[in-house]
Amino acid sequence: MFITVNQDTLTLTPGSVIILQHQSWKDYEKLLDIRQENILPKIYFDGKIQEIRLMSPLPSHGNRIDTLRDLVKSLLRKQGKDWHYVDPITLKSFNLAGVEPDTCFYVENREAILGKEKIDLAIDPPPDLAIEVDFASLTNVESYQCLKIPELWIYRQPELSIYLLEENSYKESSVSLMFAKINVKEILPKYIELAWDKGSSVALRQFEQDILS
Repeated sequence: MFITVNQDTLTLTPGSVIILQHQSWKDYEKLLDIRQENILPKIYFDGKIQEIRLMSPLPSHGNRIDTLRDLVKSLLRKQGKDWHYVDPITLKSFNLAGVEPDTCFYVENREAILGKEKIDLAIDPPPDLAIEVDFASLTNVESYQCLKIPELWIYRQPELSIYLLEENSYKESSVSLMFAKINVKEILPKYIELAWDKGSSVALRQFEQDILS
């Protein structure tokens, strides 16, 4: 059985995706309560189509998001910028959407969320950048729109897609808002896959030698 649910636990076999249709915001909140403080399975809610999606990633997913996170840190460090990354995190807009990006970065609004255990978008600013790695399932870009995150990256091997928020909807872009002077769309996938094949430290060291030196 792929999924097990009772009053105390919610578990999902790694690599599995479960789609629950005709679901309400109340159903979504109930699953979050059952999961409690665990980080898996990831739970998404799309109020437009009344759908809940649960997914549990494979190790290959985790390796690639770790690499992407490290690459972003290296780029920010090169720019001399401070940052605060947050994951795991659940970002919600009441009755509309609930998402759990693989990682997200606060840069411009970093100080506003420092020291907070949970981010509440009703009072807190959204992240400047959210990142998803898609393997078992595909990220629904529309679910992110109501959360007002300026920039969303989705890595679907071997391509990195960049979405920028323009007039309340995402437009795919060839250029990153956060890293306008470097072609992250073309460059980063090489090092993401190098980390999987040769090791994370090897890929990060090579990236810093090739791009940042």
